[in-house]
Amino acid sequence: MIAILVGSAVAFLVSVGATNYLIRFLRSRRIGQHIREEGPQRHVTKAGTPTMGGVAIIGGLLIGYLAAHARLGVPVTTEGLAVLFATLGAGLVGFLDDLIKVRKARSLGLTKSAKIVGQVVVALAFAFWAHYLAHVPSQIDFVRYSGFSIQVPTAVWIVFAALIVIGSSNAVNLTDGLDGLASGAAIFAFGCLTIIGYWQFRHLGVYHISSSLDMAIVAVAMTGALSGFLWWNASPAKIFMGDTGSLAVGAALGAATLVMGLDLWLAVLAGLFVMETLSVVIQVLSFRVFHKRVFKMAPFHHHFELAGWPETTVIIRFWMMAGIFTALALGLFYADFLALPQLAKP
Repeated sequence: MIAILVGSAVAFLVSVGATNYLIRFLRSRRIGQHIREEGPQRHVTKAGTPTMGGVAIIGGLLIGYLAAHARLGVPVTTEGLAVLFATLGAGLVGFLDDLIKVRKARSLGLTKSAKIVGQVVVALAFAFWAHYLAHVPSQIDFVRYSGFSIQVPTAVWIVFAALIVIGSSNAVNLTDGLDGLASGAAIFAFGCLTIIGYWQFRHLGVYHISSSLDMAIVAVAMTGALSGFLWWNASPAKIFMGDTGSLAVGAALGAATLVMGLDLWLAVLAGLFVMETLSVVIQVLSFRVFHKRVFKMAPFHHHFELAGWPETTVIIRFWMMAGIFTALALGLFYADFLALPQLAKP
């Protein structure tokens, strides 16, 4: 528990300080976000806001994680390193995307093909690392060692794991459209993973996940780093996380749940991110098939903006939704725990 507290506190302090430094550094060089023309008109006023704040989030995560291990001697695990690799790799793809945007003064960075190739490479590398080096089993679970588990061939699991990382990464990226929306929602998710990781550690005889404490440290360090970033990212945002942050945060979320055996449970925990992604899918399919739009704009947080809701109202209500999904996910996890055969009374 001390290691978890240390990791969170250090990550928060590093992120708060690093984000503040980034704001001043980027402003002094007039490096800021370019707003896409098809977006809500009220967002035009945000043009020039510093971006690439994800650098501070990743920095806070890494230093918080290392501080927890250095201070208390908790062993670093292969699983933890695999999740950090996925986070850094996705963050690098996002950083290149952001860098092109600010250098060429446009709202588009990497080409779609280049971006997806980068994500695929990172996700597949993580999947191979997780299975062959960290020995994550090739099975698809709701919660590992619960009643629902599907054993699949290794190749199928690697593809599945890569898709989870890519999908989660892009889901957070799509949600990152309003001040503090993605970072606040992600805090709920990683806070929940911290609790689950510590619970698995306290019940190793049930879950048999040796890296559970290390994963709790990864999750809490990300929670602290996101909280430090949100200090400056809350509306009105003084900095955006950019693709550097959103892709990294999403990849970390997907990778962590795979290592912790929470494959399908992720869909509940990340319910808000799933809804945002589905709104884009529905909008595209509806327009291509029926030539009609379901939403005024997708992702659907923009729909509510265009419907007249103030930005802060959309953000707070979406945070409430993220909190509800988190509570539901915790409840389902605990219900699954109570139903485990190991706990059945004779």
